[in-house]
Amino acid sequence: MVITKPIIDIVNVVASATIDQELDLNDITKKFPDTEYHPEQFPGLVFRLKNPKTATLIFRTGKMVCTGSKSSDLAKHAVKIVVQKLRKGGIKIKKDAVVTVQNIVSSINLGGRIHLEKAARTLPRSMYEPEQFPGVIHRMVDPKTVILIFASGKLVCTGAKTEKDVFRSVNNLHSMLEEKGLMIYD
Repeated sequence: MVITKPIIDIVNVVASATIDQELDLNDITKKFPDTEYHPEQFPGLVFRLKNPKTATLIFRTGKMVCTGSKSSDLAKHAVKIVVQKLRKGGIKIKKDAVVTVQNIVSSINLGGRIHLEKAARTLPRSMYEPEQFPGVIHRMVDPKTVILIFASGKLVCTGAKTEKDVFRSVNNLHSMLEEKGLMIYD
């Protein structure tokens, strides 16, 4: 029996930011024609970057939401680039953005299969309704995350605020699955 180390891939970091001032989104749209702004459908303007590949929603209030980055540092960097571009384009922004990571979503491969029925019965704070969803929904308390567990040994971890929390959650769950004999290795 070979126990493998989980392969963890951060797929999306969602960060909020604020520059603490009102913005004229119509003015930004005129100066940055590549942005998307349809106020009749959604109150935010979408400012996309190619590097790092992200989309930042900008609201009239000066609040922003950056999605799509692969790390907390890249999310913070993307917001900084957006603010720099706005300034270079003639948008007066007094303060630098204050960025807070809200959610990290990661995809994990444990390298073996999982007994879902047994996992749902054995792991605390777990729910399994196969006719509604093909995985076990497991809520961790520390760190506070939600992990979707699939029979294939693949997981999705969401709700973490730091990369360290992702690794801690996954490693804690993997250890529990191992200890309780819920992993199957071919």
